[in-house]
Order: sequence, then C-alpha cells, then structure tokens
Amino acid sequence: MRKFISGIIVAAALGGCAQAASPKAEPLAFASFAEQQTAMAAGQTSAEALTRLYLDRIARLDRAGPTLNSVLTLNPDALAQARALDAERKAGRVRGPLHGVVILLKDNIESADPMATTAGSLALKDNLTGRDAPLVARLREAGVVILGKTNLSEWANYRSTRSISGWSGLGGLVRNPHSLDRTACGSSSGSGAAVAAALASGAIGTETDGSVTCPAALNGIVGLKPTVGLVSRTHVVPISASQDTAGPMTRSVADTAALLTVLAGSDPADPATATADAHRTDYLKALDPLALKGARIGVLRGPKGRTPQTDAVFERALALLAAQGAVLVDVQAPDETALGAAESLVLSVEFKAGVNAYLASTDPAKVKTRTLADLIAFNAATPRELALFGQEIFERSQTGPGLDDPAYLKAKAEALRLAGADGIDRLLAEAQVEILVAPSGAPAGIVDPVNGARSFGSPSSPPAVAGYPHLTVPIGAVQGLPVGLSFIGPAWSEARLLALGYAFEQASRARIAPSFKPNVAADPDIVQAYAPLKR
Repeated sequence: MRKFISGIIVAAALGGCAQAASPKAEPLAFASFAEQQTAMAAGQTSAEALTRLYLDRIARLDRAGPTLNSVLTLNPDALAQARALDAERKAGRVRGPLHGVVILLKDNIESADPMATTAGSLALKDNLTGRDAPLVARLREAGVVILGKTNLSEWANYRSTRSISGWSGLGGLVRNPHSLDRTACGSSSGSGAAVAAALASGAIGTETDGSVTCPAALNGIVGLKPTVGLVSRTHVVPISASQDTAGPMTRSVADTAALLTVLAGSDPADPATATADAHRTDYLKALDPLALKGARIGVLRGPKGRTPQTDAVFERALALLAAQGAVLVDVQAPDETALGAAESLVLSVEFKAGVNAYLASTDPAKVKTRTLADLIAFNAATPRELALFGQEIFERSQTGPGLDDPAYLKAKAEALRLAGADGIDRLLAEAQVEILVAPSGAPAGIVDPVNGARSFGSPSSPPAVAGYPHLTVPIGAVQGLPVGLSFIGPAWSEARLLALGYAFEQASRARIAPSFKPNVAADPDIVQAYAPLKR
C-alpha cells in the first residue's frame, strides 16, 4: 500500500549510500528547523526543494540502498503543500518557525491527506478517513509539509509478548540506520529511523510505554513523551486512554521544543486535554544553555539490563552534568514488579474499549474489521500477519473484563499511585531534586526472528504509567550504537525538562550520524579483533 513519488534511485552498494547520506554531503537534510528557516529566508532553498531533497533520500536510503523500511506511505500532495507555503513566504507571510519544514507522521495518526491510517495492519490498509487528527491540524496551521507516514511496530507493539519491535504486516521490518541488523525499537520505529537518517526535518511518534523514547534513544535522536493530556489523542489509533500520547522526534532539543509548542493544546473531543491550554507555553523560548547551573538532579541507579559499556557512557554524561553546575543526588530505582502487573491489566482492558470505539468510527466500506474480535479472526485467516509471532495480547484483551470491572478500577488506581505519588513524586521529594536522569536503555539489540527484538534497561514505565513527561537526548555510543539519557520530571514539567536537556545537548554535542553499516562486526576494529593474531 505504499505510494511512490519518483526520485533518483542510485546503486544499492551500501558504501555509496552511506557516503551520500552523510551530513557533509547533504547538510540541509540534517539541518535544524532554524537553519532550514534561515536558508529559506535567504532564498538558498525552499519548502519545495527541501521536500524534493527528502523524497530523493527516501528513494535512495529507504526504498533502495540500506532499505530502512522506515517510511510506509508518501503523501502525493506533499509537493503541492510545499509550493503553496513557498508562495505564502514570497507574499510576505511566514507562519512561524515551522513554516516549510517537512514532517513525517507515525502511521497510527490520521491526516486528511490521501493516505490510509493503518497502524501497520493489513486489516486497515484501506482506512482513508479524510480526517485530520487535531495534532495534525495544528501542524498544518503552523506551515508544516506533511511528507508521509512512517512504519511502526504493528498496532503500536500491542499484539504479542513475543513481537519483533519495528515490524508490521504492511511495512515489514524497520532497520536501525546505525547498524542494519539491530532493532530500531518501537513502536515509533519508523519515525526514529527516518529522523536519524535525515529522511525528513522531523517526525511525530506516539507512546504508551517507551514507544517514543526507546526508538529515539536507539536511533540516536531526541524524543519527548509529553504529559498525558498536553497533546490531543483524537483520531489516533489507541491503546490506552490512561497512557497514550503523541510526541515529537527530532535531531535536536530545540526542534523538539518547536514542535511541542505547536502540538500542545486542549481538544474538546479529548477530555484528558481539558487543562492543556493552561499549561502550554512557548517551549522554544524556555530553552537556556545555562539551565543546568544549580539544578538538583536525581540519578537513578541500577535499572535491569544495563551493560558495563552503557554504564561508562552514563558516567561520562553525569560528569558533564556536574561540570555544567548540576548537583547530582543518587536515587535508588524502586522495584517495578507490582507496577508492571497493574499496568498490564489496565492496558488490556482499555485497549479493547479503545480499539472497538476507533474501528466503529471508520468507514465500514473501507474497514471490514469492526471490532477487536474481527481483528483476531482477520489475523488468524491472514498468514502474513502471524508469520513471525502471534496475537495473544489481542486474545487476552478480548476475553478480559470491561471498563466497569472492579479489578481494573483497582489496578488503575494502584498503578497511578505506584508510578506517581509513591514513585516519581516520592523520589523527587525525598532527594529534594527537580528531575530524574537515567540511561534511556542499553544499545540496540540484534533483531532475531526466533527470539524477537528486545531492548533492555529502559526507565520508561514509571513516567508512562504516571502520565509524566520523559525526554531522551543522545549522550554517546557503544561500538557505534547510540545511547540516550532520560530526563524525567513531574506532570507539566516539559519546559524545564527541555531546558535542562538543551543545556546538556549544547555542552555534549553527542549525537552521531548513522553509518548504515550492515552490522557492528563490520567495524574495522572489531574485524581486526575477530581475526586470529598474526604470528
């Protein structure tokens, strides 16, 4: 179901593609929003030229060459949108810092453009709704070019406990541009890989638990999961009303701040956003390169699954935070076993209610599966859908209780308490710190069709369940695989998190461009180490 827009296809030799993809070869592709705005204002480029640049890179890197599979569908109206925005600029109207920038949407977010919203599933391949999600309407009003939709972990990775993160029936497997055999994580895998490979100015992902922050960290970019209720979820394929949110994914903190400024706001159709207008601000103006000076920061120690190499990168990041004037206080991460059990029940119950309501809102002539039960039957009858893993999460949700179930209501209250009042809030208060930091996870693991593609050591669950913001910023790499630093704060603390993350980013300059190597073992140092010692 991909829509192709013609571009230059070059030879599929990996080395040639990596060279063509470098920031030095195509600086505008990797440029920040502000740099692209400056170039457009000076007449050095245009929204149309940027759109063509990214379409060409998608043709060379996503469809051919490394074949990242990060972009599921291209918008046939993208060039027309770009030309219209260029005409506005020529006439003296510039809508703001996003005028003419080129954005990809995760393919569980609806747009009124002629592109289906599929969640990666063959069951939704014809789901052209003609509706703009309110967050997309906000982007459009700000002057964004909607370039297309990104691939994702099917159903936002909520179908099987043994899923391969980054795989969908429609889009296949998203590959990590830093090492093609490694996971791009998920479920916003395509958004993360596409931004890292400079296939757009930026992208929008969605998160229930780790689905923005994990792919951002493992692809070496910036990602923000906002406070639940800051950004509208209307016309976004749901998992959980308690935890779902969309969030920006970019190559810099400033670009994330610019996108959030546009995305944030109340939506009458989404009760969770009732107070969003009271909390939103200009996040770009709140950035401060000196924000770390005097900031008290809690350091989360001991999350499971960390590697010594990751710990070493983390310690260097902590040293830099301290050098910038931050006061670091060690905080012991609590046991998340009870939290995980409560969260599991909440998601299972809310998914059935949410997906049934979403399917009922679609056109029955285009979407034949009208309920979760229909989806289960469709998958069972469609070999490609179950070729790699099953749908036991779907089945458990279908046979589980409803939203009025006492066990669900108890679990929901328990999860919020464990993650919020007795979790993040308690840690902040006891250590007298304003935010928490931790590694965003270990480097990307190898994709294994037998055992799946897993990520380890993520601190995503407490902020996800509490509905609190979580920012990840690059801090370095292990054998060329990116590692991120998580900044976690209380509800509505996005401006402060972004300011602190920006100060760290400006001091560290730790983001690396992808190399598109076939695997980590292709690194010359590892090749040499693998070879026998010459005698």
